Amino acid sequence: MRVISGEAKGRPLKAVPGQTTRPTTDKVKEALFSMIGPYFDGETVLDLFAGTGGLGIEALSRGAGKAVFVDTNPRSVEIVRTNLDAAKLADRAEVYKNDAGKAIRLLERKGIRFDLIFLDPPYAMKTCRELLDELEARGLTANEAVAVVEHESGFDYGERIGLFARRRLATYGETAISIYHKTEGGGEAE
Repeated sequence: MRVISGEAKGRPLKAVPGQTTRPTTDKVKEALFSMIGPYFDGETVLDLFAGTGGLGIEALSRGAGKAVFVDTNPRSVEIVRTNLDAAKLADRAEVYKNDAGKAIRLLERKGIRFDLIFLDPPYAMKTCRELLDELEARGLTANEAVAVVEHESGFDYGERIGLFARRRLATYGETAISIYHKTEGGGEAE
């Protein structure tokens, strides 16, 4: 695993030891960022099931202004911090050891609004719909926010999640990426 593009291009990223995380492969990451970017201009990013931090770090490397990383696994949190240091991006990041629901409540109190949201939970968890709804209900999504949901290819979150309309679905073997775009008033996605 490595940072693919931007200011930290080529920097290696450490994986979390064991079988508890499933890092997004470089191939899928490259395809994903070509669909949502490929580059950014100061956006605020949430990497809610951070694992290694690879998605949020890639967004920072490509020009995002700030990223918040959340994971419940203490080893993952340690690896995210190590990877941020290695990529020289730690000064633009916050890292929390917390579960997704508690993290959302904490972030609401901080008044942060996210432009780009990565939801990549363990495939057995099918809670991205509820989490995205809660992020929206608590005012944590920017007006034109993009949510990237990585999920098992045999599972479908559908065309809409609240104000978010799916604009792209891509499948890579057992992995699927659904990209949702927030649409004001629930209208059609661009």
